[in-house]
Amino acid sequence: MNTTAGTGGLVLLGGASGSGKSYLARAYGRPHLVLDSFYREISEDSAPEGPVLPRTVYGEIDWDHPLTWNLEAAVDAIVELMESGRTRVPDYSITTSSITGYEDVELEGGPIVAEGIFAAELPRALNQVGVEFHAFYIDQHRFPTAARRFARDVTERRKPVPFLVQRGWSLMRQEGQIREHYLAAGFVPVPKRELHRRLGGR
Repeated sequence: MNTTAGTGGLVLLGGASGSGKSYLARAYGRPHLVLDSFYREISEDSAPEGPVLPRTVYGEIDWDHPLTWNLEAAVDAIVELMESGRTRVPDYSITTSSITGYEDVELEGGPIVAEGIFAAELPRALNQVGVEFHAFYIDQHRFPTAARRFARDVTERRKPVPFLVQRGWSLMRQEGQIREHYLAAGFVPVPKRELHRRLGGR
C-alpha cells in the first residue's frame, strides 16, 4: 500500500541520482537500507548463464537501467528485515561493479528508509507480497542535483571521469522523464525541506 500519511514502517525514497536520498536516509532511517547494494555484478555480463546487461548509446553498460539491479534480492531483504528484524545485505563496490562482502542490517525501531535510483521498481513488487510502505520523491531543480551528483561521483572515484560526464549530461536531460516514472509508480513529490519535517516527525 502506498500512502502519504505518516512515516512509520517502511519508507521508500526516490529521486534523481544526486538528489540527497542517501543523506536523508542516513539521517532518519532506523535503519537506512541502501538499495544500490543490490546492483548486479559486472561478472554476470560475461557469464554464460548470466544476463547480458543493457548498454548506453555510447556502448558502456547502462548502470542507470533497472535490469542492472536485482529486484528480487532487494524485495527478499526488505521482507526478511520486516519479518525477522534483520537481513544480510551485499557490500557492493560501485567502482569495481562487484560485491566485496556482506553486512548485517538490523531493525532499530523504524522507520526503515530504503533509497536508491531503482526505488520506483519496488512498489508493484512490494504490493504483490503484501508489504505496506510510504513512497516519497525528492522534488528539486535538476541543476543543483547534477552538480552534487558529479562532485560526489568524482570524489568517490565511482567511474572514470569521461564516463561520469556523459552519464551526468544524459541524466540531466532525462530528469523530467525520471520524475514522471516515479510518480507513475505511486511516489508523492515532496520538497527536500518538507521531507526533513516528515521523516523527523515534526
